Amino acid sequence: MTALLLDDVSHAFGGRAALDHLTLSVAPGRVTALIGLNGAGKTTALRALAGRLQPARGTARVLGHDPADLPSSVAMRFGHVVDTPLVYPELTVTENLRCAARLHGLPTRAAARTASAAVAQLGLEPWRLARAGTLSMGNRQRLGIACATSHRPTALILDEPTSALDPQGVVLVRGLVRRLADDGAAVLVSSHHLDEVARVADEVVVLHASRDVGRLDPGGTDLEQRFFAMVLDADTRTAAGTHTEASGGRV
Repeated sequence: MTALLLDDVSHAFGGRAALDHLTLSVAPGRVTALIGLNGAGKTTALRALAGRLQPARGTARVLGHDPADLPSSVAMRFGHVVDTPLVYPELTVTENLRCAARLHGLPTRAAARTASAAVAQLGLEPWRLARAGTLSMGNRQRLGIACATSHRPTALILDEPTSALDPQGVVLVRGLVRRLADDGAAVLVSSHHLDEVARVADEVVVLHASRDVGRLDPGGTDLEQRFFAMVLDADTRTAAGTHTEASGGRV
């Protein structure tokens, strides 16, 4: 079964392609990393899966359903952090976590227990009574990830989840993602930190200039070198194709 799916998805902003016929799927128990340079299309892909963007072409599915119209029973099994963490600045860290758990269908007592566990898991104990609006960017990101995962989702998407984190936060989030996948969740993570995704991903999908240009083995050596070789090859093939078109097909 495919838990997260983009099938032949294309989209553009102001005439500039953001995604060009992207197809990818994530099965339960797997972590797929979507990597690429800035502007490659990673966030657009995740926004389509989160139901925040209706692609011009193609299909997005979360647990078999359109993410823009998820049944409540499915929404309660889904977690996502895309663009910015969804937290209430006027609520404390603990209150945000309890609220997120309740919104995902947990009873009041279970939500309280879940909030306490999430505080511990992501190292938020010193700030558990602090209002979210007073947190640093890194701790706000930790809180957003905690809110998106405290209900143990079976499908999860995270957009650059370690971008603002300190080394301790990176290790905590990495461990959380791996545990969720080992428990059966399908996880799609976007990043441009190659060394980080190599530690957690089962598969690495390379996006470049809105297109899927190939896969990398996260367990191999010289990941960064292989990534840039793949990007350079994609640019070379694009330039060659453009030259051929301009010359009327003559080579």
